[in-house]
Amino acid sequence: MDNPCYHGSISKKACEDLLSKKGKDGCYLIRDSETIAGALCLCVFMHRVVYTYRILQNHSGYYTLQTCSGLEEKFFKNLKEMISYYEKPHRGLVIHLRYPIKRKKTKLIKPEPEKEPEYGKEGK
Repeated sequence: MDNPCYHGSISKKACEDLLSKKGKDGCYLIRDSETIAGALCLCVFMHRVVYTYRILQNHSGYYTLQTCSGLEEKFFKNLKEMISYYEKPHRGLVIHLRYPIKRKKTKLIKPEPEKEPEYGKEGK
């Protein structure tokens, strides 16, 4: 997944630590669910509490947030579209999404190519 706020299979505790470290109401990230295989979690920080919303994907590939019964279910083509929707106030979250916590990119260190031994050169 190429979404910069997707942190993969980090634990709930690690997620809470990241959001608390930022400490701004409306900061958020997406992580893998620890309890439902294939589901994601949208984790949002507000007033020193992390609220977790489960993101499910239907058989057609559309994303939706798990909601309470009685609320209209919204479907999104991709996570970017879903995040864009919830960046606006009064869309059903405890607070609108404001500050994405982007995952740190790991630098790939390329090994230096091995040098070929130099034959025929002898010390003089």
